[in-house]
Amino acid sequence: MKHTIAALFLALAAVGSLGAKTFQFSGYQWEIRPSEDNGGPGPNHWDENNAFLDARGYLHLKLTKRGGEWYCSEVYTQEALGFGLYEFSIVGRVDTLDRNLVFGLFNYPEADVGPDGTNEIDIEFSHWGVPTNPIDGYTVFPAVEGVRPAERSYPIELRGAGQSTHSFTWTPESILFQSFRGTSSAGPLLANWLYQPRDPQVHIPQSLLPVHINLWLFEGVPPSDGQEVELIVRSFRFTPM
Repeated sequence: MKHTIAALFLALAAVGSLGAKTFQFSGYQWEIRPSEDNGGPGPNHWDENNAFLDARGYLHLKLTKRGGEWYCSEVYTQEALGFGLYEFSIVGRVDTLDRNLVFGLFNYPEADVGPDGTNEIDIEFSHWGVPTNPIDGYTVFPAVEGVRPAERSYPIELRGAGQSTHSFTWTPESILFQSFRGTSSAGPLLANWLYQPRDPQVHIPQSLLPVHINLWLFEGVPPSDGQEVELIVRSFRFTPM
């Protein structure tokens, strides 16, 4: 895989698989990546306290600094989902993130589906360390090993609080990526890519995949501006085919 509102802590959090905290968000059960689960992407340190719901039920993800170390955040659905429309409503200037930050909205395979580098559908906001790189990136990892992923990236510009909506529509033959300004897909279109390869069974994931949302540091390099970051996911919506 190439900023603050008072929060209500997860009063209903419970212990999930591998000791992860779990919570209900947008109609799905999610797990928070545990603090002890350090490593990739990055590699990075992770803090389960950097992901939480506020009093309105919005999901917050933070990048924080503590004791000289930076800590990232990630959440993922317990349920694996299939073909359909995936839509994320975001609050925060994803168009002006520091060059070393990555904010990801994506599907990712469990071990029984395939290894890293396969079966993944990404919307990622990052300059990948180079400020001149377009920040809104779409990537599709193939269903099998040994095949190159397909990717496109676009510059986008938000306004004010940075409300935006980002989606991908996944079918067995194609994936349509779209980004909009505003709180829904009714807003102005910012970016659009239809991926429709000749051999979709090879180039497009065909298995059920959990949904992940994360905020992390590219190659583990601290933000160049030295600032902590907080982004808000107002909602996630999945509409099956």
